[in-house]
Amino acid sequence: MVGGHGVNLLPALVDYLQGTTGRETAGQRDALSLLTGDHLLVHLEDGRYLPVPLDRIQRIADALVELFDRDGLNEHQALRLPATQAGRLAQLALEPNAPSLQSDDPTLLNLVDAVKGFSSIEPLAAPAHFQATLRPYQEQGLGWLQFLRRHGLGGILADDMGLGKTVQTLAHLLIEKQQDRLHKPSLIVAPVSVLGNWQQEIRRFAPGLGLLILHGAKRKKSFADIDSADIIIIGYPLLLLESEMLLGREFCFVILDEAQMIKNPQAKVSQVARALCAEHRLCLTGTPMENHLRELWSLFDFVQPGLLGERQQFERHYRTPIENGGDTKRAAALSRRIQPFLLRRTKDAVAQDLPPRIQIVEPIELDERQRDFYDGIRLGQHQRVREAIKQQGLSRSHITVLDALLKLRQACCDPRLIKPDAQTQVIPSAKLDWLATMLPELIAEGRRILLFSQFTSMLRLIETVVKDLSISYCVLTGETRQRTELVKGFQAGGVSLFLISLKAGGTGLNLTAADTIIHYDPWWNPAVEAQASDRAHRIGQDKPVFVYKLIAQRTVEEKIMQLQADKQALVSQLYAEKGASRSQLSSADLEALFAP
Repeated sequence: MVGGHGVNLLPALVDYLQGTTGRETAGQRDALSLLTGDHLLVHLEDGRYLPVPLDRIQRIADALVELFDRDGLNEHQALRLPATQAGRLAQLALEPNAPSLQSDDPTLLNLVDAVKGFSSIEPLAAPAHFQATLRPYQEQGLGWLQFLRRHGLGGILADDMGLGKTVQTLAHLLIEKQQDRLHKPSLIVAPVSVLGNWQQEIRRFAPGLGLLILHGAKRKKSFADIDSADIIIIGYPLLLLESEMLLGREFCFVILDEAQMIKNPQAKVSQVARALCAEHRLCLTGTPMENHLRELWSLFDFVQPGLLGERQQFERHYRTPIENGGDTKRAAALSRRIQPFLLRRTKDAVAQDLPPRIQIVEPIELDERQRDFYDGIRLGQHQRVREAIKQQGLSRSHITVLDALLKLRQACCDPRLIKPDAQTQVIPSAKLDWLATMLPELIAEGRRILLFSQFTSMLRLIETVVKDLSISYCVLTGETRQRTELVKGFQAGGVSLFLISLKAGGTGLNLTAADTIIHYDPWWNPAVEAQASDRAHRIGQDKPVFVYKLIAQRTVEEKIMQLQADKQALVSQLYAEKGASRSQLSSADLEALFAP
């Protein structure tokens, strides 16, 4: 606005994008713009020049370039946006010194107002008859969920594990029922391991919601009751098996719990999830991105299709420059783009509601015999990886690299994991020796312990040691059927030690009776490891939690810790607009992992 009149920036943008700034086109005097320093000088009708900061022009130009980046679009066509893309244009309103958007479409203008107003969302108290008091940050989350519903938007509730995503969601659904908006069933898709947890939470906090769980061999008998239920809960495996029935129905809400299950956009489960018919969509996950930015795109393609463009566009405009080029400006742009639609609170942000968590990295020195065994495996696998890369290239040697790293990690845990024969039977395991020393001391202090390992075969070896020490324990792996009974027994104080495989017990468990966590072997993904620790460090915990990470010195495990730090930096940049880092292993990374 200059002197009360709006200045059309589009001609200057065209000049800027075409690289024609600084010269006048005949008959197009009003399109003249000059590039000088860090400003673009836009020619006004009265002969003056309006200086516009280049970074502002660049932000607007970036948004327009993304919108025009479509196959089959030529320079003479008008830009037509499907409704799913309107949010991308509306987000220009979020940019610093944002331009005004003029349109005859009230839907677009309403969406602009909604996106602009997300930062001033009012917290909302729990509805009447909700059997819990929400903490202040949970009230803020409930207000955000209602904001999304009011404007017909999807979103990702990505609070840290243990901060009550389930509780906020149930309060949200109860409001919808009480306001008579839950006129169709709502579908919650969750890992099979947490179906019982959802059932307990609904009965505990929102018993007024009619619940139907579809699970087990006799589930088809319940199909007739679907239309009369408020909430249908189903496991991810049945999402595929019963896809025909589910795709033929309309739902009020479709909510994906542990939504990282659809992180691969090409997986069948992701395709079925996207095809579900729902008025509103919501993802719940403590790890919206575990490995790379394409996973984040997959979740947004479910909750708000078109917001991040087509996958190829997203790769060009965001993933490649951020992950491969370390482009902090693109990382900041992506953070702004997803900000209204992704709500994430960390434990640090709500620390007053949680006791402290103390993390202790326990360096483990390998016995000489185990060190020799490890070095033999390292040298052999290093040569194998080098040959594979030489023959196939790095990108096609993925499986060979992973298998080689797996063997190195197993050698750090116990040589018997690689080769259970007479030779390895006599090689000591430094970590098992540490456990044999420390477990009796911890239990004597009254500690309640969760011990995680990625390898079920390692848990069996640990069991042998624990039995010799006469320590009461229970085990949870993928083969365990009575999960709920084991959890209740541990919570009630029946045993002091819970041995858990990371894959089977890393999510969906509430084990606040524990105050000590031992990660026997580090996982390369910091988000997954943190989720496991959050089994104990969550709402309801009233004691400090001690987390021990057993790290074999001068091995691949120390290198993995550095990779964890690098990967965490990539995750953090989306939430805090910090610097970027690469998320994939390079040749230099591999050489470092296999170095002595």
